[in-house]
Amino acid sequence: MNENRIQQVLEVERQAQEIHDKAVSDAQQLPVQAEREAQAIIEKARAEAQEEARRLVSEAQAEDEVARILAQAEDKNRQVETLAKSNFERAVNYILDRVVGKE
Repeated sequence: MNENRIQQVLEVERQAQEIHDKAVSDAQQLPVQAEREAQAIIEKARAEAQEEARRLVSEAQAEDEVARILAQAEDKNRQVETLAKSNFERAVNYILDRVVGKE
């Protein structure tokens, strides 16, 4: 009976180790995935801002208006990039906290 219990405990420990290893592996992939998603958001925002700038430029009459529109589009692009980078850093910190067991 003791040998059976020992085998059961060893099996439970093996399964727990497998679960832990999988969780660590998954957690290591999350920052990579978060970075890819952040880059995709940045690229999409950049493309949208550029398209919006092109559309507004084609409709603008005065040179001053064109300059103002381009500046707004660039500012919007910088804001989106800053937000995406901030979200990426928060996601990485969250994952790291999860991995080390803070949450």
